Amino acid sequence: MNKTINKAIFPAAGLGTRFLPATKASPKEMLPIVDKPLIQYGVEECISCGIDEFIIITGKNKRAIEDHFDSAFELEENLRNAGKHKLLDEINKLEHIKFAYIRQRAALGLGHAILCAKPFVRDEPFIVILSDDVLEPGSTVLRDMIKIYEEKQSPVIAVEEVPKDEVQRYGIIDGVMKGGVYEINNLVEKPKPVDAPSNLGIIGRYILTPDIFDILEKQKPGAGGEIQLTDALRTLVKKRPIYGYAINGRRYDAGDKLGYLKATVDFALKNKELAAGFKKFLIEKIKTLK
Repeated sequence: MNKTINKAIFPAAGLGTRFLPATKASPKEMLPIVDKPLIQYGVEECISCGIDEFIIITGKNKRAIEDHFDSAFELEENLRNAGKHKLLDEINKLEHIKFAYIRQRAALGLGHAILCAKPFVRDEPFIVILSDDVLEPGSTVLRDMIKIYEEKQSPVIAVEEVPKDEVQRYGIIDGVMKGGVYEINNLVEKPKPVDAPSNLGIIGRYILTPDIFDILEKQKPGAGGEIQLTDALRTLVKKRPIYGYAINGRRYDAGDKLGYLKATVDFALKNKELAAGFKKFLIEKIKTLK
């Protein structure tokens, strides 16, 4: 096995039903938080950790993702001629990154989406990023997970305590904390609250090893009739250790309308160009609600 992580997979073939009608013809992953689409935040998070090869699993009506990470000659020339070099640098800063796109022909679940990347990943460890889960700027979660992988040479999953009445929305782990990480004994996909082994929910950051592919190829449909990654990991943990890393800092569920709005507000307040004016607007707005 290649011990160095060079590749990241971005499953982006979902239907985005929670944001209809906005996502009827436009990818949910391209919804902007301030001035960047959701998926770019995840890509830049990986780049900050030295990852430069990306595999994006797409579906119908997802062409905008490919166009976003492609060059735009006419736009670049207009910006260059107008002397808008800061904007030009901003849209070109990802030009050295390698992108591959694979079409998931049917929405068969996260596990199936990851399996689609097998020909590109082959025998390497890899990262999986779910664009819905946005981490606050400057987060070290992924960097910390890579360090754990380098030490343990085993899969690492990001987890977070979630409200007990919301465990049915997540994959939930059963694990024991040792040396700053959870040693996972079992995983359950979207359990009922009474059946959940804990309230530690899996969030959209994974470091996986290529032996997951053999399991996914044989995995039967689980919750929602889909090939669930959590189910495959439950099989894998019987064969090798899997670790859970409790994230530090804030995570936004930007696949949910309220979570998306919270992320937009917080990111805008941390934006140097917008913070002062936006804060003033919010204060004045709140006064009118009293």
